[in-house]
Amino acid sequence: MGRLEAIWVKRARRGVMDAVPEAELLVGHGLAGSPRHGSRRQVTVIEQELWNTVISEMGTELDPSARRANLMVSGVPLRESRGGLLIVGECAIEIRGETRPCERMDEALPGLQETLRSDWRGGVFGGVLVGGSVHVGDPVELRARA
Repeated sequence: MGRLEAIWVKRARRGVMDAVPEAELLVGHGLAGSPRHGSRRQVTVIEQELWNTVISEMGTELDPSARRANLMVSGVPLRESRGGLLIVGECAIEIRGETRPCERMDEALPGLQETLRSDWRGGVFGGVLVGGSVHVGDPVELRARA
């Protein structure tokens, strides 16, 4: 069983990522307050362990909010998880694919975009199938889709 380690809400497209202790996941829309409502990429998720590995390999420190994901989980490997269900507390996110890091990563740290490209290090994106409140510390698990 994994754990929800962090939640970030983006104020606007390309906007600041605000860390919050809890948030609302809306079915078919994504994170309440986030500008990505209704798209295929409603929620983005990164793995704490992979983030720590990437930053260690780069020999630096950087807050994980620089990755610009909505959720950070630990204890749940997301590699090759397309089609799976990520259960966060009582919510469910359908994993729709691997998140490809954009040029914004190099604005945060030169070379970060390339370092995140391999082995699903950039995280995953998905759609909210079961909504509700999520809180830092909630249990997280990855299930195969039935």
